[in-house]
Amino acid sequence: MHANSRIVTSNQSGIHDQLSTLVSRHASTYFKKPIAEVNQLAFTHSIAAWRAAGSAPLIIDAGCGVGLSTWRLAQAYPASFVIGIDQSADRLERQTGWPGEPPANCILVRADLVDYWRLLLAAGIRPQQHYLLYPNPWPKKPQLARRWHGHAIFPTIVALGGAIECRSNWKIYIDEFAAALQQLTGLPVITESYLPSANALTPFEEKYHASGHAIWRCRIALAPQAQTLS
Repeated sequence: MHANSRIVTSNQSGIHDQLSTLVSRHASTYFKKPIAEVNQLAFTHSIAAWRAAGSAPLIIDAGCGVGLSTWRLAQAYPASFVIGIDQSADRLERQTGWPGEPPANCILVRADLVDYWRLLLAAGIRPQQHYLLYPNPWPKKPQLARRWHGHAIFPTIVALGGAIECRSNWKIYIDEFAAALQQLTGLPVITESYLPSANALTPFEEKYHASGHAIWRCRIALAPQAQTLS
C-alpha cells in the first residue's frame, strides 16, 4: 500500500455554521424522491439472501467500495449477516485484497444508498450495526448538503437505529456527523481518534494510516427496533 494519500484540505475550520439549520429542515420534511426500479430490485435480492440465511442480526456496510470491509465485518461477526452496498459496479467488481473464499454470511449489492436506506425503513428492517466508513468528505464549505449528515437522507439513517459508526480522516466530518446525531437523538455521541489494527477494515483506512493521517470515528448505540419480516 503506497503511503501517498493527501490530507483533506478545506475552507472550513470547524463545524459548519449552517449544519444545525439544515438538519432541522430535513427532520421536518418528507423526502419524496421516487425509488429507482434498479435499486428496488437490488434491495429485494439482497434482503432475500439475508432471509435465506436465517434473518441473522443485520450489519449494513454503507458505501463498501471494493467490499473488503464487508468481508472483514462478516469474519468478525460470524453470527450476523453483512450487506455491503455501493453504487459503483467498477468498485464492486474489483474485489481486491480479499483473503480466501468469501464468507457465507455476507452479500455485496450495487445500489444507490439513498434509495436503499429508505427501502430498509419502509420494510421495517432495522440493522443491529451500521457502518459508514470513509465517506466522500466533500470538504468545500458549499458542499455541506453532499455530506451524509447534511443530506436529506440523514433522518432516515438515524431512524433505522442500531449501533452507528462513522470513520473519516477529516476530523470536521466526524465532528459534524456527531453533532447531527446528537441533534436528532438527544443522546451523547462518542467521538475519538482511532488507530487501525493490522487488518484495516478498508483499503482507504490502510492507506490513510500508512500515510500518517489521523483517523477519527464517532459512535452511537441507538435502541434496536423491531423488524418486519413479512
